[in-house]
Amino acid sequence: MAIQVGEKAPDFELKDNHGATVKLSDFRGEKNVVLLFYPFAFTGVCTGELCSLRDNLPQFTDRDTQLLAVSNDSIHTLRVFAEQEGLEYPLLSDFWPHGNTSRAYGVFDEDKGCAVRGTFIIDKEGVVRWTVVNGLPDARDLGEYVKALDTL
Repeated sequence: MAIQVGEKAPDFELKDNHGATVKLSDFRGEKNVVLLFYPFAFTGVCTGELCSLRDNLPQFTDRDTQLLAVSNDSIHTLRVFAEQEGLEYPLLSDFWPHGNTSRAYGVFDEDKGCAVRGTFIIDKEGVVRWTVVNGLPDARDLGEYVKALDTL
């Protein structure tokens, strides 16, 4: 079961597409976080979602929000994907131990070996304020994220 609104977001430490360590707790007291789990780089729906976020990045940065996208791909795959698609926000690798962070948020599909489409808006205190979980084939609505951020 996915983490619920009002719960403290589990901290994590993951490598980004450049090999740098990113910790959720580093943003505490500084920025809100949109934590977005997606199945795999280079797939149709995922590419569409992440490019839409790229094209609308000011809607997040203007709201004092850090966007973090997490998949179970390796950092090397994520580096090539980010370069190919011009993604300038962190793509985090939950590759090893495989799916640990996805499991902590309740969005890891054990049968498929990847995260489902889970999104968590986390406030500056580290509390989940909004969430949605979609199945693998179902894209998320970017407008819903923005509406939720406006309530913080």
